[in-house]
Amino acid sequence: MIEIKVPTVGESINEVTLLKWLKKDGEYVDRDEVIAELESEKATFEVNAEQAGILKLSNINEGDTIKIGDLLASIDEKAAKPKIEPAHENKVTRMESSTEKEPTKKELLAEAIVSIPDIKASPVASAIIADKKVDPKTVIPSGTAGKILKDDVLAALSNPGKKAFTGTELYSRNVRGEKMSNLRRTISRRLVDAKNTTAMLTTFNEADMGQIMDIRNKYKDKFKEIHNVGLGFMSFFAKACAVALAEWPTVNAFIDGDQVVYHDYADISIAVSTPRGLTVPVMRNVESMSMADIEKKVVELAAKARDSKLTTEDLTGGTFTITNGGVFGSLMSTPIINIPQSAILGMHKIQERPMAINGQVVIRSMMYLALSYDHRIVDGRESVGFLVRVKELLENPEQLLIGKDPVKTLLEL
Repeated sequence: MIEIKVPTVGESINEVTLLKWLKKDGEYVDRDEVIAELESEKATFEVNAEQAGILKLSNINEGDTIKIGDLLASIDEKAAKPKIEPAHENKVTRMESSTEKEPTKKELLAEAIVSIPDIKASPVASAIIADKKVDPKTVIPSGTAGKILKDDVLAALSNPGKKAFTGTELYSRNVRGEKMSNLRRTISRRLVDAKNTTAMLTTFNEADMGQIMDIRNKYKDKFKEIHNVGLGFMSFFAKACAVALAEWPTVNAFIDGDQVVYHDYADISIAVSTPRGLTVPVMRNVESMSMADIEKKVVELAAKARDSKLTTEDLTGGTFTITNGGVFGSLMSTPIINIPQSAILGMHKIQERPMAINGQVVIRSMMYLALSYDHRIVDGRESVGFLVRVKELLENPEQLLIGKDPVKTLLEL
């Protein structure tokens, strides 16, 4: 019998939460098959079967907190793999298929009309939604896995302009309690620590994003064709911050006891929102990366965060953080420092606004920028100088190539 214990996932981490059993007790598993998903205070990770055999699960329920080294499951590697009877399988398949009613062509068309991501509806419900032009988001689903049924749509039509919370009825007074996950508890603790242990201050500026938007519109197709990745805004911001961090080193430093630790590189963390909470994976040596390298890394880290595949290594370190509230429509915010770092840059929504340029009022695509910083180590001159430099690089992206104004460089000014 092989014992599978909760593995060590990082220094100072003593316990984890069992998020989900992916295999059942008594089920036969192959070697390296994933049997469970665990969550530490930093990331989620999977536990694999060390050998093939019959799985015996410990008496641990999903959501329970368990210690590092605790017995998670055991495997009887000497047990034979059960044989599957093909004839029985075919019989079950035929019985199941005979009881299912084939949807009509009209119903299939209606279902295709309302095929919205994360929203599923039965054929009949889809037909009513399409016919009555009902917004599926206003319908409370009652079917399995959040599927919208016919009665759900009829209920929404009988109560126009009224919408209950998901899973409740109109005029509900229901109150629910839910245990905080390890990740959410860690986020809460770190945010409070940042507020209580740093002299945090935020300075603001705004950048004209017209140049970058023109570059993206002009080269995005060619960029995608050559590099097989889209050209987004994060690569421009990351490169601009890497240049500015080299020029304003205290923004890229942190306090360790009575010392200031400087970094001669830019490991930039990017805040990524997931269903389980905020994670901040790190892009290392951004100053040495190309625009395509950055975009590929952003896609990779975002996918790993979405699929709960981020490792401790992905989340460790970072000398500076960028967070983008603009993707949610935020116009302005004061981001909280990601300790022990000394500063964080907040990106926001790009919005057309009237601007006075050379005595003329013109409409420009503007973005507010916010830099929160630890005033114990970063002074006003340095914080404002850093943010002004980022603004200059965003408004003149050609400077990202050499970090200087090309004309001034040519004239040796």
